[in-house]
Amino acid sequence: MCLSTRPIAALVAALALTVGLSLTGSPAVARSDEGPVAAEASDVSVAADTYTWKNARIDGGGFVPGIVFNRSEKNLAYARTDIGGAYRWDQAGKKWTPLLDWVDWDRWGWSGVVSLASDTADPDNVYAAVGTYTNSWDPTNGAVLRSSDRGASWKAATLPFKLGGNMPGRGMGERLAVDPNKNSVLYLGAPSGNGLWRSTDSGTTWSEVTAFPNPGNYAQDPSDTSGYGNDNQGIVWVTFDERSGSAGSVTQDIYVGVADKANTVYRSTDGGSTWSRIAGQPTGYLAHKGVLDSSTGHLYLTLSDTGGPYDGAKGQIWRYDTESGAWTDISPVAEADTYYGFSGLSVDRQAPGTLMATGYSSWWPDTQIFRSTDSGATWTQAWDYTSYPNRSNRYTMDVSSVPWLSWGAVPSPPETAPKLGWMTESLEIDPFDSNRMMYGTGATVYGTENLTSWDSGGQFKITPMVKGLEETAVNDLASPPSGAPLLSALGDIGGFRHTDLDAVPAMMFTSPNLDSTTSLDFAEASPGTVVRVGNADAAPHIGFSTDNGANWFQGSEPAGVTGGGTVAAAADGSGFVWSPDGAAVHHTTGYGNSWTASAGIPAGATVESDRKNPRKFYGFKAGTFYVSTDGGATFTAKAKGLPTEGNVRFKALPGTEGDIWLAGGAPAGAYGLWRSTDSGTSFTEFSGVDQADSVGFGKAAAGASYQTVFVSAKIGGVRGIFRSTDAGATWTRINDDAHQWAWTGAAITGDPRVHGRVYVSTNGRGIQIGESSDTGGGDPDPDPDPDPTEPPAEADCSVTYKVTNQWSGGFQAEVTVTNTGSTAYDGWQLGWSFPGDQKVTQMWNASHRQEGAKVTATNVGWNGKVAPGSSVGFGFTGTSTGGDSEPDAFTLDGDACTVG
Repeated sequence: MCLSTRPIAALVAALALTVGLSLTGSPAVARSDEGPVAAEASDVSVAADTYTWKNARIDGGGFVPGIVFNRSEKNLAYARTDIGGAYRWDQAGKKWTPLLDWVDWDRWGWSGVVSLASDTADPDNVYAAVGTYTNSWDPTNGAVLRSSDRGASWKAATLPFKLGGNMPGRGMGERLAVDPNKNSVLYLGAPSGNGLWRSTDSGTTWSEVTAFPNPGNYAQDPSDTSGYGNDNQGIVWVTFDERSGSAGSVTQDIYVGVADKANTVYRSTDGGSTWSRIAGQPTGYLAHKGVLDSSTGHLYLTLSDTGGPYDGAKGQIWRYDTESGAWTDISPVAEADTYYGFSGLSVDRQAPGTLMATGYSSWWPDTQIFRSTDSGATWTQAWDYTSYPNRSNRYTMDVSSVPWLSWGAVPSPPETAPKLGWMTESLEIDPFDSNRMMYGTGATVYGTENLTSWDSGGQFKITPMVKGLEETAVNDLASPPSGAPLLSALGDIGGFRHTDLDAVPAMMFTSPNLDSTTSLDFAEASPGTVVRVGNADAAPHIGFSTDNGANWFQGSEPAGVTGGGTVAAAADGSGFVWSPDGAAVHHTTGYGNSWTASAGIPAGATVESDRKNPRKFYGFKAGTFYVSTDGGATFTAKAKGLPTEGNVRFKALPGTEGDIWLAGGAPAGAYGLWRSTDSGTSFTEFSGVDQADSVGFGKAAAGASYQTVFVSAKIGGVRGIFRSTDAGATWTRINDDAHQWAWTGAAITGDPRVHGRVYVSTNGRGIQIGESSDTGGGDPDPDPDPDPTEPPAEADCSVTYKVTNQWSGGFQAEVTVTNTGSTAYDGWQLGWSFPGDQKVTQMWNASHRQEGAKVTATNVGWNGKVAPGSSVGFGFTGTSTGGDSEPDAFTLDGDACTVG
């Protein structure tokens, strides 16, 4: 079973509109070459609020097709994911730091990373080639992002074509490479017949290398008409021979891999001016990787009969002697005995002649990893058969930090649980440490720190090295009023019961195991009763729990069911309504021992339950709202004129009968937020909401008469996550430009027990948790007016300034301004002077100007209003040569603030 973020998980969201761990300081922000885009002015109340964000910990969950170590600085490493952005390794915390959380709704495709490159000459530079699909599913062209501060901030060069971080062949590479001798020169291998591209100005501009003769011709499935399987996988890797150049001059010998089974490797010996096919190369295969060991002069190729990452039935490994021109088949297994292709490939930079490779598509009984210490003349492998089906492993595995990686399985030999992996297209030996190796799978990053025990006859220890890397596609979320605070429905790995949001759950939902959970619900008045539905190769597609999701049992299902669809539980748990894929809407009493088709509602409708009346259920499809008052047996069409297209979601308010909020639509038609207070007979649209895609509820603010409403929406011209504590009369944006996570339209819910807490779905960055600084939701008993005889306070503002990250020559800082007065700010300017030579280079959530040491930060359009007792935050990166001493005085609109 593939446990990456599979194409289908992304495509569902892609066709609708698109498809963790808290950072130290603010995460990365992006700038286009034209400068930041100003937020549009809001015509509703879009106040400022201060939220902190983190992931509900799962640790992994999706495909990691690329790991890149910098070869000049120890412990500097990056990882790329197919739909969940890029990460930088934090050695001190042994965790990954997300770098692309700033990717916004309109450019959601930039969360797919097809390649990464870390600059050997200047380790501060890192590049990412981004874009999720090369066909119409992705509305934007690809881009090459560049950062001079290790991913803390970015600039973008948009390309004249699309890139495919979640396309077939995405495990090949790396397609993006920096010339190790002249780091202003970069190459990018493009898909879709777009050829080889080059930049000579550090990624600012790009042009096609017109002299390159072959744009590739291999497609996974030429008969596919969608543009997915039939896309030409193009130029798939670029490798330099650094020996053929010197510092400041371009490298002369460059090798390029092409998706062409007859012509898979090309070379230039004149710095990229001319190119030719290397004679004598293997044919009939695609070179997934090409890695050059400069100590021996050997270029190694791992080859497969397909582009992967799922398929591949035959493979080889070849060595090319760059001095003599001799090709040698060094395959560790005879071609006739392979049932998989080779992909992952790395050489030990500390031990010339040592290399490793993976049989990436060996799904059963396990993946295989191969190792040679003599340039491929002989090999050993991570596991061997003793007497079939028993096997002997050269490794041990400890997944106690991420226990769900066993899938709760107890397989028969030769399978094991946990598995060594699957889809193992990335494997890298640390260039500074022969004992450390990391490799990516379809669900995690594994690694070891005693790799050389392999060679001495001992066992090396494999553990997950994935903390902080959260790559799951979230389909649904629920936060019951008692029991676990969060239940999740996830693509590929089913979902979890999160009893501790900061701990990795012991196991995903089992009994039944579902490839992807599409919908879940609990009984509002009996939260121990939970139901979930999802996709699987065969029945069952539904599971029930009577203990709040701790344990499950599978239910029966109607004939014809092919997928999960949506499901709803009666408010008291007495029955359920299910709208599965492949069959009509059905209802049941009890736990699904038998199902009866519901009347009056079309197949494929989205279903939900009333959260107070156990006999009342709701449905929606194609602009019409449906209501049942008899437990789902019959439905009646009620309100019409609602959105007929797009991603439409609706929820009923807990504890109140008939109060329904509906979000969704598409730009070409109706698109917004509606509310019904008469059980769906009529709906009223919120005029101040431009667009909305999901809605949920949380604990009411102190003194408020209505539960807090959360939406993923566009309000006042600004896309974001918003909340309202007054039933939608006013809205507060609670995320910021550094926390956008691309597409967030699948699900959102507040926590009924903690005011302000919100859970947000993403399509590749897991479950985001927002915590409000306003934990009390306002002061219901404000202090009386101050005694006029007492001296006034120093100021109506308080400022905290914190340096959150530092590196050689630079730093990152966060600033929070709190309104300590009795009247709201309506626009603000914060001023300070640096005590040293610091210079602001990039600021987010505020604009800035600097004259000498003096800095003035000014609100942007959406965060100018700051209510009494509320806070507003912004962040920035800067340069410094003499230390990052913090300012000790601040002024707001010219008046002194207290410093916290």
